Amino acid sequence: MSQPDRSRVLVGRVEEISEGASRKFVFVRAGQEIEAFAFRRNGDLYAYINRCRHVPMTMDWVENRFFTEEGDFILCATHGACYVPETGECVDGPPLGKFLIPVPLEIREGEIVATLPDDE
Repeated sequence: MSQPDRSRVLVGRVEEISEGASRKFVFVRAGQEIEAFAFRRNGDLYAYINRCRHVPMTMDWVENRFFTEEGDFILCATHGACYVPETGECVDGPPLGKFLIPVPLEIREGEIVATLPDDE
C-alpha cells in the first residue's frame, strides 16, 4: 500500500534548529518520498530539496550534514558542488549557475511548516 500524499509537513519547533544546524524531513507525492532539509543561518531559516542539481542524488556527506567544514557553503558530497546557503545558487562545481529547489517555510505558533514546491 502506498503512503498518502504529504505536501505539507511539520519540520519541528523553531527553537529546535539552532544556528548552523540542519534537519531533514520528507514529503510524499504520488507514493514517492522527496527528502528536504532546513537549516538556520544568521538567524534566518531556509529549506531546500535534498538533491544536487548536477545529478539527482542526496547531498549530505554524513547523515544530516550539509555544509563545508568552514560552514560557508552547502556541499554536495558526491560531486563537490558548492551552493550559497541563502540563495541556493551553485558557485563551484558541475551545476555552476543552477539553483537548489527552495522549500517554502511558514512559522505557526512556533512550529516550522514546510510546503512541497509545485515544480518539484
